[in-house]
Amino acid sequence: MHAPGPLGLLLIAVVVLVLFGKGKVSSLMGEVGKGITAFKKGMDDNKAAAAAAEPAAEETPAVARDVTPSNDKQA
Repeated sequence: MHAPGPLGLLLIAVVVLVLFGKGKVSSLMGEVGKGITAFKKGMDDNKAAAAAAEPAAEETPAVARDVTPSNDKQA
């Protein structure tokens, strides 16, 4: 299945305008824009909250420790 070309997209847009009218399509696109804006704002808020909750890496250096069982260690 192939994606419609430019002529096909234009035909679909004309059919949608004829069926729903300019006002209905305009209000629908406005709602889509508001939804995208709210989604982006939520993503930014989530990143900020995650950064605030995460401890700073510079303050606690990572220390490697040996967790090999004592009977498996070779001298």
